[in-house]
Parts: sequence; structure tokens; C-alpha cells
Amino acid sequence: MPETIRIKVNGVAVDVPEHTNVAAAVTRAGHVHFRRSVTGQPRGPLCGMGICFECRVTIDGQPHRRSCQVLCRPGMEIQTDDA
Repeated sequence: MPETIRIKVNGVAVDVPEHTNVAAAVTRAGHVHFRRSVTGQPRGPLCGMGICFECRVTIDGQPHRRSCQVLCRPGMEIQTDDA
């Protein structure tokens, strides 16, 4: 069984298996909308391989990170725009 690590999603602690990507962790935390488009439409992961940019979140204060391309690290803080 893989080790688990603790991260925060929108200020709430979440335990996820190590090697989980951020998109999966945010979804596991119960969020399906990661950001809003310029017209206000909710957006979330679509392609899962970094091409569509729909899964962008703020990670440790750095905005516009493609969550499907980043692996979780212990203590990571993730903020969605739809919180």
C-alpha cells in the first residue's frame, strides 16, 4: 500500500497517496470546478495531459499551474479559483 501525504486544498487538509497528481487530489477533495473562465463559466480538468489548460490552480502561491502535470508534495497548498 502506498504511503499517504497530507496537502491542503482550499485550506482543508486532505490525505492522498504519494505520487498523486494535483488534479486527482483536488477532485478527491470534492472539487470539480477548478477555475472560472473570463466569462464566468466553471472549468475543470479536460485532457489530463497538460494541453487544454482547463485545470489551472494556484500551488504554493504560484498561480496558473496545470494541476494535471504536478505531483503532490507533503504540505503543498492548493487553491482553486472556484473556492
